[in-house]
Amino acid sequence: MTVQDLPTVRIVEVGPRDGLQNIRDYIPTPTKLELIRRLKETGLGTIELTSIVSPRIIPQLADSREVLGDEEVRRMGGKDLRFPVLVPTVRALEIAVQYGVKEIAVFISATEGFSKANINCSVEQGIERARNVASLALKSNIAVRG
Repeated sequence: MTVQDLPTVRIVEVGPRDGLQNIRDYIPTPTKLELIRRLKETGLGTIELTSIVSPRIIPQLADSREVLGDEEVRRMGGKDLRFPVLVPTVRALEIAVQYGVKEIAVFISATEGFSKANINCSVEQGIERARNVASLALKSNIAVRG
């Protein structure tokens, strides 16, 4: 057996989104961009940049458009470094398309309680929402993880 015969693993770093979203004190956009630059320097192949959500729901990610529009971040992304964005709704997907996002992540919750608390809908509604977002993304040639 050779290394080429072994299954591959894709590591998705979610720190710029999931790692920061619950921090109470607002982290300035330049600090987030510096985190992304430093994560890139580690050689990671995939860094989830942010999520396009209402600032009322997740204030820490209110600057998602600034992160997505940052010229240096846009130059860093490419074949060897993917920058997916968590996109929970069709409206968020429309914004992602405007910023040239090439890959998105969708999600669903496994339990009714968590689904209601996290995305304010039932599991079934969450599945349908994710299905719609993923379908529209694929029609726009945007890769989907989820």
